[in-house]
Amino acid sequence: TYTPDDAPDKSEQGQAGTNKCGTGNDQNSMCQNVYVNSLDDFCLFAPPNPGASSTIGDTERIEVAWCVQGGHGTRVIPDGTITGAHFVQTPDYVQVTGVGDFTKINIPQGDEGGELDPHGADGNGNPIGGLVFSNAFGSVTQMHEWTNFMAYNEFCIRACKGPNAAALCQHIYDVMGCDWNMPGDYSAGSFDSCHGDSGEPMGVYGTSTFHQGQPSTPDAHPAPPKSQCQQANTIAN
Repeated sequence: TYTPDDAPDKSEQGQAGTNKCGTGNDQNSMCQNVYVNSLDDFCLFAPPNPGASSTIGDTERIEVAWCVQGGHGTRVIPDGTITGAHFVQTPDYVQVTGVGDFTKINIPQGDEGGELDPHGADGNGNPIGGLVFSNAFGSVTQMHEWTNFMAYNEFCIRACKGPNAAALCQHIYDVMGCDWNMPGDYSAGSFDSCHGDSGEPMGVYGTSTFHQGQPSTPDAHPAPPKSQCQQANTIAN
């Protein structure tokens, strides 16, 4: 387990970027530390370089951190990129869902995207060596289970803790997208921060577990109830 202060230069072999990121911000940063702290302080993984070849599927091993706020040693998401964002804190995870124009952070127009997680095919993560931290449960701590779907027009990220972390941040449904994996608010033009219930693990229905490729796909779980919502006009760095 790392903190941002003691993270090594690289936490996995074959890592394209770094976990020793400092406290500035730089639009050419190769930092691969993501934070999920609050509505106005979260990050997303996205490609390091622009271009038609920078689809999420083709760059998932080398994505870098893009953050709403400076100060994490990462790239900063340009103001106006995110046009709707909805933060939820539950007992077991923190989650942000929303929409925007993510061509501004190098995702090609029309790319339906894919899923990033700390496992990947070889256990080194997509991106390799990507770390996620959060202060939502107290002091800044590494979140060992997380999942982040990115597309050219939509995003969702969830970081989980506790005994149900692996199930609530399940990573095997990589073609199912945000709406199915993280049911929630994806509306544009609004920004809010809420408390919520943890909801059901994605893909688990009573005693049965759905697997991609089965002939029929079950409906997503309903979005869990939310409360204590606070509205914001926008988020910006």
